[in-house]
Amino acid sequence: MAVLAHIRARLGGLCGRFLRAEQGAALVEMGLILPSFVVFFAVAVEGGRMYWSYQAALSGVRDATRYMARVMPVDICASGGSVAGMDGKLTEIVRDSTTGGTVFPRLVTIEDVTPVLDCIDGDFRVSPAPVGRVTARVAIEFPFAGSFAIIGLAPSALVTEITDATRVFGA
Repeated sequence: MAVLAHIRARLGGLCGRFLRAEQGAALVEMGLILPSFVVFFAVAVEGGRMYWSYQAALSGVRDATRYMARVMPVDICASGGSVAGMDGKLTEIVRDSTTGGTVFPRLVTIEDVTPVLDCIDGDFRVSPAPVGRVTARVAIEFPFAGSFAIIGLAPSALVTEITDATRVFGA
């Protein structure tokens, strides 16, 4: 009985010291916090990359709209002209803007580029006034989709439409 009491007292002292010890506390805390920091970092990097890609696509649509406004004749509404044949050139302008040499690959896919001509009646110098509008449907892929799978999200791409319009100034 005395031996058993001695063992119990000795184990009680060891367990007490083990529970009071703080040598591995920092390692345990880091193990608990590290996964959330990794997810936060992935979301921050991915958000910045997506915003950069979206701005590049927006710039491409803006450039395509400006190009269309410069090459169409100013009297296109009065002469009954059309913008139907410009799809290829406008798509090329948008694609060049979204894939041109950058540090990070943008992973932007141009799904569709649609030019539209609006003839607006009113008190303009040229009536009806021609307004060119370009709409691009783009998909921006997530390269860190595996990081989002950790927290239960698995998005593959953000699909959006970008539209810009400007008055036709003529060639």
